Amino acid sequence: MKEIVYTDRAPAAIGPYSQAILCGGMLYTSGQIPLSPVTGQLVGEDIRTQTEQVLQNLSAVLEAAGTSFDHAVKTTCYLADMADFAAFNEIYAAHIHSAPARSCVAVRDLPRGALVEVEMIVSLPEN
Repeated sequence: MKEIVYTDRAPAAIGPYSQAILCGGMLYTSGQIPLSPVTGQLVGEDIRTQTEQVLQNLSAVLEAAGTSFDHAVKTTCYLADMADFAAFNEIYAAHIHSAPARSCVAVRDLPRGALVEVEMIVSLPEN
C-alpha cells in the first residue's frame, strides 16, 4: 500500500506528481528544485543559495513523513553545471551526515532554470 505525502512547508508539485510517496517502510521523494514554498518562485541565483533551499524543501517533506536526513539511503543529485560540484558538496555535507549512496550528474537543463535538483530515498525510523 502506498501513501501520498504532502506538506505546505515545501513547494507544491508543478506537474502530475506527488512531493513524496511512502511505500513499504520507505519514502521516495520527487526531485526538489529551489522553489519557495510560499511564493512558488525560484530562490537565489547561485548554487549555494539554491542548494540550501532544495535541502530545506526536502527536510520539510521528510519531516511530514516522520523521517529525516539521518535515514537517507540514496540521493540523486542533478546539477546544471558540474563546475558547481564543490560548492554543492559543501552545502550538502553540512546537512546530510549519514553518508547515503549517491549519484550526482550534470544535466543540460532543470525546471524553471534551477541550478540544482535533489531526490531521495529514505527509510522510516523504527519505532
